[in-house]
Amino acid sequence: MARKTTTADDDFTERVLDVDVSSEMQTSFLEYAYSVIYSRALPDARDGLKPVQRRILFSMDDMNLRPDRGYVKCARVVGEVMGKLHPHSDVSIYDALVRMAQPWVMRVPMVDPHGNFGSPDAGPAAMRYTECRMATPTVAMTEELDQNTVDFKPNYDGKGTEPIVLPAAIPNLLVNGASGIAVGMATNMPPHNLVEVVQALRHLLKHPNAQLDTLMKYVPGPDLPTGGKIIGLSGIAEAYETGRGAFKIRATARIEQTSARRKGIVVTELPYTVGAEKIIEQIKTLVQGKRLQGIADVKDLGDLQNPTRLVIEVKNGFNPEAILDALYAKTKLEDSFSINNVALVEGQPRTLSLRDLLQVFLDHRLEVVLRRTTFARDKALDRLHLVDGLLIAIVDIDDVIAIIRGADDSAQAREKLIEVFELTETQANYILDMQLRRLTKYSRIELEAERDDLRQRIADLGEIIDDPDRLRAVVGDELAEIAKKFGTPRRTVLLASSAARPTAATTELEIADDPCHVLLTPGGLIARTTDAEPLATGEDRANHDVIGSVIATTARADFGVVTSAGRMLRLSALDLPTLPPTAGPPNLQGGTPITELVSLERDEQVIALASLAEDAAGLALGTAHGVVKRVQPEVLGKESWDLIRLADGDRVVGAVQLADDTRQLAFVTSEGSLLHFAASAVRPQGRSGGGVAGIKLGAKAQVIWFGAVVPDESVLVTTAGSADALPGTEAGSVKVTPFAEYPAKGRATGGVRCHRFLKGEDRLLLAWAGKAPARAMSEAGTPVDLPPAEGRRDGSGTPAAAPIAGLGPGMLG
Repeated sequence: MARKTTTADDDFTERVLDVDVSSEMQTSFLEYAYSVIYSRALPDARDGLKPVQRRILFSMDDMNLRPDRGYVKCARVVGEVMGKLHPHSDVSIYDALVRMAQPWVMRVPMVDPHGNFGSPDAGPAAMRYTECRMATPTVAMTEELDQNTVDFKPNYDGKGTEPIVLPAAIPNLLVNGASGIAVGMATNMPPHNLVEVVQALRHLLKHPNAQLDTLMKYVPGPDLPTGGKIIGLSGIAEAYETGRGAFKIRATARIEQTSARRKGIVVTELPYTVGAEKIIEQIKTLVQGKRLQGIADVKDLGDLQNPTRLVIEVKNGFNPEAILDALYAKTKLEDSFSINNVALVEGQPRTLSLRDLLQVFLDHRLEVVLRRTTFARDKALDRLHLVDGLLIAIVDIDDVIAIIRGADDSAQAREKLIEVFELTETQANYILDMQLRRLTKYSRIELEAERDDLRQRIADLGEIIDDPDRLRAVVGDELAEIAKKFGTPRRTVLLASSAARPTAATTELEIADDPCHVLLTPGGLIARTTDAEPLATGEDRANHDVIGSVIATTARADFGVVTSAGRMLRLSALDLPTLPPTAGPPNLQGGTPITELVSLERDEQVIALASLAEDAAGLALGTAHGVVKRVQPEVLGKESWDLIRLADGDRVVGAVQLADDTRQLAFVTSEGSLLHFAASAVRPQGRSGGGVAGIKLGAKAQVIWFGAVVPDESVLVTTAGSADALPGTEAGSVKVTPFAEYPAKGRATGGVRCHRFLKGEDRLLLAWAGKAPARAMSEAGTPVDLPPAEGRRDGSGTPAAAPIAGLGPGMLG
């Protein structure tokens, strides 16, 4: 089938062309597909931005809408982008601008909003009402544009230019993710934690051949801006290896007493891209359709301080845990996310692994820093050339003035200066363009000092340009600064598998009151086992947490947790996920964060577990200010009670139950001192007591570990480093010493040195003492090898194999 096209030639004579419709459709559709892929839907792997996002940030930078300036109407920004760079709908431009300002979409927002920018369930106000400006991280994305760091291309009408890519000091694609649908392909990438990504980038800079398993120690999984829990890590590992995978996101929920007579489910974090109104609508549909029973009411109580607080009230007689399981199965409280890492690399769409994403960004930053350094060196060379000319002229300033005054015109003066003083044309022009009164300001000493500074700077910049290792070091240092400036703690909890919960057919009375152990990790995961026997943890080297605290109890008994605020909080073992029986070490990746079970104050942390049985031993507490206290067990009929009266600024750093006075109480301080003394040296006090002096501290020191040991059976593990180092980036040094090497001292003394600092170290980061062998783990939960227990008591450590995040016993029981 063909169609006729009427055109006009130069003589305005009509001529008709026969065009095949199928061929025309194929050509037109192919051009449309290319346009969507390259110019609209897919991000560039270097700066992680789609063209419209890049143009918005570039326009805001060009309009000088910096974080320290006032807000402007979003309509003004949209108009600037549409008129100069992006000739598409203003709706699409405004939608892209809004998404870059929403903290529940972007892990590191690029636009600072002012006004109603919507919610996960509702859209924003019209752009004539809202205002915006650049967010602080955006400056790091654009500030090097004027230093010849990237290439520019003509805009759509050829009247201006725009950058092909931004310099992007932030690894934006991994940190903020991306989503887009093109023709025949799509991209869907989750956000990640900036600090973790920077750690992986710096490791890859130092070890270009690093394998995926090593990189995943630094980037264990996505970190979603809405928090929640990621269930199952196999899909993430697959996506990091192949560029495609999937994982499940579960809302963070806990069972609370919502009223005097009724319990409820309180949801504080929702899956990524899911809003509270959507959940409420789904629950109401299930209840009205009689597909879910036991729910009395559902309310959204979110506010500015707690944006997400969804309260689901449970009717009396129904098991809240079983209802929560049903909600996970039937609503978006548990959602899935499909990863499809498609981005443009050298103008072509590619599916990228985690290593590819990191490498593409590093290559871009290396090129940007190289071009920026070259630009700075060229500017310094130009200035040095002018300074050399001034130094030549200032020696004979009278002759220079005489030549200029005696010349008929500037051209003759220029020629005379070049001839007499052997200047270049550039130097002669610079001298001629200067006002006479300015020449007197240029003393020879000042010019020589500037010349020497310029030569040193040119030499330093030349070293960076000529030495690839120096260039990589500069990039690594700049990335560390970015992480320090914009990094935030991880929000999303990674769980290897779903935590076991009671089903709808199970009630509390049907759960046997069998003996069990409750386990707590230094990272805050808690669970109970079905084993009554002590647990071995020294044989298996699989990924799992160090066990920080363990108590023996029964499945239906209550137990206590001791917090850094000196409080005892009551919990029920029934509320904990159950770990399956194992002959090896318990894997607490199936546990639940302790923060989901207890309500903590700001900066309050859970320190240890405690038995609330009638025959439970008394507690010994140690604080950061060096106070020690023994308190007799006292179980009260309420959910929480105080164990110690703390001074202002003090906190509990350790707690242990003492069955008798035969064990030694030990303190380890940040300045590298250890003190241990007999437990009998501390007289038990009541709950209102403030304790007694335990260890004498230096002016800036504080206690980092407190516990009870049997010296002949124990070892001491200490790790040292710099207080200013980025957490998790420097491994530091570690030492293992037989505890018997340290003599006992009297209570309230300074103790003895237990770790000598190396160059660059100024404090102990972690310490632990207990029954040998000891065990260490990284932040990702992988074991870290420790040196043999042969360290001298006042010696320094050896370099650790990896940053250590937790220490604990190699055997329990």
